[in-house]
Amino acid sequence: MIKDIIFPEVEDIAIAIVREHEGLDEYNAYVFNFREEDIKNVLITSTGYGVINYVKKKTSTLRHFFEEVESLDYKLIEPVSKEVFGISNEYWISFTINGIMYDKQYVFLPESIIDSNFQMIPFIDKKGVIIK
Repeated sequence: MIKDIIFPEVEDIAIAIVREHEGLDEYNAYVFNFREEDIKNVLITSTGYGVINYVKKKTSTLRHFFEEVESLDYKLIEPVSKEVFGISNEYWISFTINGIMYDKQYVFLPESIIDSNFQMIPFIDKKGVIIK
């Protein structure tokens, strides 16, 4: 039964939208592993959805796979267009640690990817918005 299934909590994994070059509108999404152990079989889906000018919008769903994201490391997921900052941007990550599957949803809400929310992102020393 579903009540018997254990859903372990995801800790120390983050997704960030990062400005690649100060003053330019080039952005990328990254996954960060702040854990002391590697994560394996990492599957990330990304999609955008929302309303812009009273019109429903939905982006394609993209899937990305990494065999491993090493401890205290990161991987580039995909480029992100500034045009989607006005809608919700969802990243769903699944991975395994020691044969146990974990998954978590990260959602960047509309208009949350703005300069006033930017902070320095660990490991890459660039500014962006990060969700842990």
